[in-house]
Amino acid sequence: MINGVKIIDVNRFWDDRWFFAEVWRKSQQWEMAQMSFTKTYPWVVKAFHYHEKQDDLWFCVEGNLRVVLKDLREDSPTFNEVQTIYIGEKSQAVYIPKMVAHGYKVMGEKPAKLIYLTTQEYDVKNPDEKRIPYDEFYDWKTVFK
Repeated sequence: MINGVKIIDVNRFWDDRWFFAEVWRKSQQWEMAQMSFTKTYPWVVKAFHYHEKQDDLWFCVEGNLRVVLKDLREDSPTFNEVQTIYIGEKSQAVYIPKMVAHGYKVMGEKPAKLIYLTTQEYDVKNPDEKRIPYDEFYDWKTVFK
């Protein structure tokens, strides 16, 4: 596992009518500044980018994602490590530290809905978002078995 990445089991409380999910609490000690939402269509790949200043917390509300991470921090014990995580219907969130490249592929036949919290507000004039080609270090092909 990449140093500093956290996979968080999200508590969902169910009854006959609904469910309630606790995605983030202030006691987790992450100072979040913005919450955003995206909907991505089946089999689409959105990758890769990283941030120099902000951390992300991703929670897939609906659908399923294959999340791929690569540690770009030269001083990290997991420098250059690549990690794959599946999030979605199984109710997990993933905390992604700055300088860890991240991207995802929507898995399955329905769109994925992703809520993400960030430790910095988005600055349209000076975005903290650096790009890496989607296929530079990872093969996104789905292997059907």
